[in-house]
Amino acid sequence: MANLTPLAGYVVVRRTEAETETASGIVLAESSQKEKPQKGEVISVGPGKEGNTPQVMVGQTILFKKYGPTEVEVDGEDLLLLEEDDIFAILNT
Repeated sequence: MANLTPLAGYVVVRRTEAETETASGIVLAESSQKEKPQKGEVISVGPGKEGNTPQVMVGQTILFKKYGPTEVEVDGEDLLLLEEDDIFAILNT
């Protein structure tokens, strides 16, 4: 796990791998796999912005804005640093 502690209102996310086939078994074309998914696993959460409680927790899978995250490499791992406001939803799996 990366050694990175986000500041207030920020979240560290590990992007999930692009899916190569659908749930029904249809193999996706390579061109549709080039787009990086806007889905990832929360690996660290900073304190809430302005004293508010953060809305996400470590381990949750989230959907986030395409142009919101900042890509960082920490300890050889590619991670995303994004503001909590850039998160659309929590996936309930």
